[in-house]
Amino acid sequence: MQIEQLLQEISKLEPKAPAVESQKVWWTWGQLDELVQALVKMVGRSGVPQDGRVGLLLRNRAGPIAALLTCVVSGRCAVGFNPLIPAAKLANDIERQCPTLLIGLDTDMSAEVCDVADALAIPTIRLSDEVGVMPQWGNRFRKPPPASLERLAPETMFEMLSSGTTGAPKRIPLLRSNFNKSLESVQSLDRKRGEMGLRLRSGTRLQTAPLTHMSGLFTVLMTLAEGRKLALMEKFSVGEWVDAVERTLPRVVNLPPAALQMILDADIPKERLSSLVAIRSGTAPVDPSLIDEFRERYGLPVLVQYGATEFSGSVAGWEISAFRELYDQKRGSVGKIQPGIEARIVDGDSQAPLPLGEKGILELRGRQVGDATDWVRTTDLASLDEDYYLWVHGRADGAINRGGFKVHPDEVVAALQKHPAVREAVVVGMDDARLGTVPVAAIIAAAGKVPPTAEELKIFLSEMLSPYQMPVKYVFVGDLPRTPSMKPALPAVKEMLTEHAT
Repeated sequence: MQIEQLLQEISKLEPKAPAVESQKVWWTWGQLDELVQALVKMVGRSGVPQDGRVGLLLRNRAGPIAALLTCVVSGRCAVGFNPLIPAAKLANDIERQCPTLLIGLDTDMSAEVCDVADALAIPTIRLSDEVGVMPQWGNRFRKPPPASLERLAPETMFEMLSSGTTGAPKRIPLLRSNFNKSLESVQSLDRKRGEMGLRLRSGTRLQTAPLTHMSGLFTVLMTLAEGRKLALMEKFSVGEWVDAVERTLPRVVNLPPAALQMILDADIPKERLSSLVAIRSGTAPVDPSLIDEFRERYGLPVLVQYGATEFSGSVAGWEISAFRELYDQKRGSVGKIQPGIEARIVDGDSQAPLPLGEKGILELRGRQVGDATDWVRTTDLASLDEDYYLWVHGRADGAINRGGFKVHPDEVVAALQKHPAVREAVVVGMDDARLGTVPVAAIIAAAGKVPPTAEELKIFLSEMLSPYQMPVKYVFVGDLPRTPSMKPALPAVKEMLTEHAT
């Protein structure tokens, strides 16, 4: 069954049952569906063509989720916008994309957003945060803006912004067919567990990843399609997250590595997380030592997943049973390649396939990757073992060219984070008049530890790195600039280090 059918049928099973907790208030399936149906009618009467791109101001609230479901069940392309960025920047993004229609919370329709919508003749629909309050027209135009009709997207389900980790975020089209293939992968696992069937399921999934990020979008749609309850958090903080865990009692949660480290640093008592049986992670590389510490402190497996926006979800990952049986043998792996996906490692220069166990560039093909017939090259350095488990060793496209020597930042970061006084590190290339580019490290000290000196770090790293890999400078910071998915935002880190040097 396709995602659009599942969502429509699930919502009709038990209309009075709780579906989504938004700002600590539960919306029932019936209340959510009532809002979706109202939006479907408004969009249908708006004059927007079926393959027009519908702009959504997305945040982790029930109203924007209903707007997303509206696009999914009516077969329209949704274009996500982040209302948490500065209003002028958001207005510029809307102007560049020029959707045929814009839907968002009334509180997110700032003067700048309304001005650009009026100037481009983009109709707007305003949503309320209150349960049972129906959407209202903001402005209404008889025809969609002419510029929007030049960018129709009949096969696209969602235009998703990339994470912006290594540069300016770019929009990537997620095809409806590829998303449904990801859904098939999830359903095949359910069949193995004997969990198939159209029904509401017990348990709650706690959502911290933003809807503007692939992991957030995928989790929301899959959770609701499975008939599970969804509890929303707009931003991760340790205290609020722990309170939400105790309130909603989820069994499995998704958290980025930075959040895992924050929980460890806060020394949260084990009994406060007693409902959990596992944690999924993977929006950024997860240090194996972090997984080890979480297992030791809380007895919880950290199930790493590997995927990308372009793949409409995960293509490799750990399941609980496999983790318990095999993780100690395959420590550091991001999990097994999923059914329906092929993977191989190729030489970066010759593009020739490499033997199992050797490092090279990861290539994938399969039902949710590209056209499912051609190999798709990633930007990751990786290796595979004989059981089809995958290790990711860093990015192949982020090398720092230091006077002709290539420095891979992930290798330097991995070495730095082995130091007991280093909680998190980022290494970026900074301009150098003599060598072109040199590595510089931004470091967050571990809680309760005295930051080591530059000389101490050099001595420590010399046992693991070559001289040309050594950072020329170590800057200790309170925190790092981050993307919405809590990855370090490398362009902003470079800007911060540039300002620090002046």
